[in-house]
Amino acid sequence: MKQMPLLILFILFLTGCSVLHKPQSAISTYALGMPHLSLTEQVPKQLQLHRRSLLITDATAPAWLDNTAIHYRLLYHNPAQSYAYASSRWIAAPATLLTQQIRNRIVTSTPEQVLKDSGIAKADYALQIELDEFTQLFDATDSSHVVVSLRVSLIERNSRKLFAQKDFSTIESTSSADAAGAVFALNSASNKLINELVNWLTVELPPA
Repeated sequence: MKQMPLLILFILFLTGCSVLHKPQSAISTYALGMPHLSLTEQVPKQLQLHRRSLLITDATAPAWLDNTAIHYRLLYHNPAQSYAYASSRWIAAPATLLTQQIRNRIVTSTPEQVLKDSGIAKADYALQIELDEFTQLFDATDSSHVVVSLRVSLIERNSRKLFAQKDFSTIESTSSADAAGAVFALNSASNKLINELVNWLTVELPPA
């Protein structure tokens, strides 16, 4: 009987060690994916001979959005407060991901020659991108949607004058009220918005 307290202490010690050494949950990282472009959506070779140079600057974002967190807000509780998922994040800041997606989309679907760096060559036009919203919004505990909003400005490089400007915003319902649902919906919303941006750019840019 005297050994019973020692046995209990030993069991408690092992339990404490297992709690202290409990592995942390793995963090899931996500990137934005673009839909595959069919041959009919790619730029015909004859159009590639007459291209304007377009500098697409790195997109900017407000300080709260300039990180890899996947943000969400609870509209039913405190819509002004922003939260972030603890075990899910973007592989890079949303503004960085969108910049690359926009560049790729313009390259594959328009005759414009896209430049990443103004030091490489002098571009005819510059496209500035401001990301304002990239968030999941919960209408209820089991229902949410996402919002993606940005402003683009087309600037004529020679005169440095604002040539055209437009605000873009899109909303997409989530398939599940969690981080995975937010990522899928933000991907879909971003693709739709980029398509609208490219169509607008095609109209606004003067003929080569």
